[in-house]
Amino acid sequence: MEKVAVITGATSGIGLAAARLFLQKGYRVYGIARKPYQGTDFFCYSADVTDETAIGGIFEEIFAREGRIDILVNNAGMGIAGAVEESTSERIARIVNVNLTSLCVLSSKIVPYLKHTRGRIINLSSVGGIMPLPYQAMYSATKAGVEVFSRALANELKPYGIKVIAVLPGDTKTGFTAARVCEGTNERAQRSVARMARDEQHGKSPECVAKVIYKAAKKRRPPLRVAVGFVSKLELFLARIFPVSFVNFVIRKMYC
Repeated sequence: MEKVAVITGATSGIGLAAARLFLQKGYRVYGIARKPYQGTDFFCYSADVTDETAIGGIFEEIFAREGRIDILVNNAGMGIAGAVEESTSERIARIVNVNLTSLCVLSSKIVPYLKHTRGRIINLSSVGGIMPLPYQAMYSATKAGVEVFSRALANELKPYGIKVIAVLPGDTKTGFTAARVCEGTNERAQRSVARMARDEQHGKSPECVAKVIYKAAKKRRPPLRVAVGFVSKLELFLARIFPVSFVNFVIRKMYC
């Protein structure tokens, strides 16, 4: 029987690359995304990940159709950038709901199905959650939350044989850069975000991240946290061995 993978944010970038790789490897793939999927290689539900009722119904329908769910890849996310003082409460609430709250809710709703297959939850965090970025404070905060949530959930689900892994990409060349909302008129913030965007456009491809996600899905004893690429791994290593004040100083010199 073919294994079943459910991937959020599956119509573009990392999510689409992951969906196509899992398909190539013989999985039955179901996507969930706000925008309708134009392709025919896998079925994609059109739904907002913050719609708890819709998500619950989707999981129930997939399980009824396939008789199993093996993998959930929590990839859907959004970005806002700019000085915190110019952020609106509505935007802050939205990014927390999309990047963190909905991920927690999806994870909670998938657990009963994963117990049947001793499956896996793979959550997309970010190096920015470990080395938080100025003018992307809310994004960094949500991604830090994803990583901490993943570690806590891993302990809860260990008795059921369910693995939880946080994947931490660094700079990645996707449409996420152009879609990111940059708020306010702070000139320093505008310059900083422009530099980050340039770095992202020279970053890893979404296919590179998809390979790490797939490897985490298949590895018998996956790590709790896995970074994508040598540079990201080096950054996380340096963040562990140097004082927080020094790491923050380096980030400030780079982006402020």
